[in-house]
Amino acid sequence: MADETDRAHLRLAELVAALSLGVDLGFGQPMEHVLRQCLIALRLAERVGLDEQRRADVYYTALLVNVGCHSDAHEQAKWFGDDIALKSGKYDYEFRSVRAAAAGMRRIGSGHAASHRFRVALEFALSGHREVADMINHHAAMTRALGEQLGLPEPVLDALSNAYETWDGRGWPGELKGDEVPFAARLAQLAEFVEVAYRAGGVDAATRLARERADKQFDPNLAELLCADAEAILSGLDELETWDAVIDAEPALAVVLSSERFDAALLAIANFVDLKSPYSLGHSRAVADLAVAAAAQLGLSHAEVRTLRRAGLVHDFGRLGVSNAIWDKRGPLGIGEWERVRLHPYLTERMPPTRRCASRVPTGPSARPRMQLSS
Repeated sequence: MADETDRAHLRLAELVAALSLGVDLGFGQPMEHVLRQCLIALRLAERVGLDEQRRADVYYTALLVNVGCHSDAHEQAKWFGDDIALKSGKYDYEFRSVRAAAAGMRRIGSGHAASHRFRVALEFALSGHREVADMINHHAAMTRALGEQLGLPEPVLDALSNAYETWDGRGWPGELKGDEVPFAARLAQLAEFVEVAYRAGGVDAATRLARERADKQFDPNLAELLCADAEAILSGLDELETWDAVIDAEPALAVVLSSERFDAALLAIANFVDLKSPYSLGHSRAVADLAVAAAAQLGLSHAEVRTLRRAGLVHDFGRLGVSNAIWDKRGPLGIGEWERVRLHPYLTERMPPTRRCASRVPTGPSARPRMQLSS
């Protein structure tokens, strides 16, 4: 980014994929969980015979499907203690099952004294169930809002809006079922849960999950397709350079952001990450503005000022990997909690575009076709 003309552009896929790494951490999953689910979804999409544009819809839906789940982490921590531990249990039980409800109830007031837990449990009994259902609906709405800011097409926005609907109509908000649920959402949801099952127990665990939840949570036709060719669909996931594989797998024309659109997308994502806590709203933008003002006072070049602004916007992406039980804690932090806070800059650095946001777009005969979004 030292180049005054800022010739280097970034693909939208890289920026969205970087955000997905933070989502992984927020769900207590290893980094690249979402990237792997994206590859599974694309492999299924190819077997269904989707064209390039519809596969692109699946691609961005799979990468973004859960990004809204941190937007009310403060409320999750209020009810359940560690919001990351809560979300990590998403894959253990069927949606709306008795076991899932029981697991959630066991977490109420977690990390606090018995008297506090009793009080929180009483409040939850009075209003908490309704609030949690509203949270899940809110996640989908927030994800769609980010998709709109990133300029994604309507089929992707529609899928993101209905990401928690299920085949049997018992999802959230429970207004759609069967073929009414957008196809990209059905594919992404199956791929998401299958990735976790495969990572934990291999092909057998993945196919068992697909069969058990077919005609309930999952589209039975997609579940059957997965089970019929599971070895091939899931092959090589452990050996791939996942980041490169996902970026290279982007269907249709690769969307390349101009410098202006890149800065706008970066600001949208930074604002979105800051929703992690009510105490951090607007934080990244304020840091970027302060850095730019200081740079101007020092007489730095336009390119250096631009670099500092972008650094200010991305500096807290790793915040997603630390529980709100820590960020929002009243009173002093313990030694272990401080260690987790100190870890978040390292997590930010692990997200490729935070250190590669000026990677050059290939040019010449070997470059793939690209669609550039100008300001």
